Amino acid sequence: MRVAVTGASGLIGRALLDRLASDGHQTLRVARGRANGPTLDREASSGPGEQGPVVSWDPAANRIDSEALEGIDAVVHLAGEPIAARRWSPAQKQRIADSRTRGTALLAGALARLDAPPGVLVSSSAIGFYGDRGDERLDESSTGGTGFLADVCRAWEAAADPARAAGIRVAHPRTGVVLSGSGGALGEMLPFFRLGLGGRIGGGRQWVSWITLHDEVEALLWLLTADVEGPVNLTAPKPVTNRELTAALGTALRRPTLLPTPKPALWARLGRELTEALLYSSTRAEPALLVRRGFDFAHPDIAAALAAVLAEHG
Repeated sequence: MRVAVTGASGLIGRALLDRLASDGHQTLRVARGRANGPTLDREASSGPGEQGPVVSWDPAANRIDSEALEGIDAVVHLAGEPIAARRWSPAQKQRIADSRTRGTALLAGALARLDAPPGVLVSSSAIGFYGDRGDERLDESSTGGTGFLADVCRAWEAAADPARAAGIRVAHPRTGVVLSGSGGALGEMLPFFRLGLGGRIGGGRQWVSWITLHDEVEALLWLLTADVEGPVNLTAPKPVTNRELTAALGTALRRPTLLPTPKPALWARLGRELTEALLYSSTRAEPALLVRRGFDFAHPDIAAALAAVLAEHG
């Protein structure tokens, strides 16, 4: 297949491109730059898994090289301002929302107008769609929640409507916390836990819906060919509480995890609103659709998942 990928420089994007290339697929990176020429910023920089032609786009300027997308078979849309890159000022929250809705609307509209549109658009979303829901079990049929992240996810998914209207199959992977030793949430946690400074967040009763990077990539590949559309929870079948995650990581690293992480330290680093939204909210999302369709998780439980991730990244 010829597969176009946005967000190719991110943690998931790099791993996905590596896997697509190893499977013999032709990849195109949709990035801010000149097609097949010198790039304009780090989003389109070369690196492992990032070789291949570049399709130029600039969501802020509402510009995309639609011609370069003719003849592709599939698109995986992962681009968006990182949620936790910096504190949530009003301007930063607007960047987070705009990077998702404008980019998705631009891409979906361009695909809809192609003479030969791709068969599938896998357009990212997140379990933030469900909001802070305590112990409630959440699957793809569950209603959306409230709050900034839930609102962003709703608008993000709706922005792909032009592709849907054009007959393109659109799937929305609602991704949970991706576990990888090379980045993401676990990458941020590891230095503290290795020093014996890791601990639960608050009471530790909030649910963490997680997935390993390996299973995330496998699920994205599965969505390219599966007869599935709409939301799909990309989480492991066994979510854990923050307390359980903390204990499992301490056990895997053979380090104590006795002391809770002080909230003022988190506020100082992330700001109060971001801390509450990411670390204290509880989302117990379960991959009902993947389980029903027989998707084979390599890492269904947290202990084995952490062992595999740590063995791979040291």
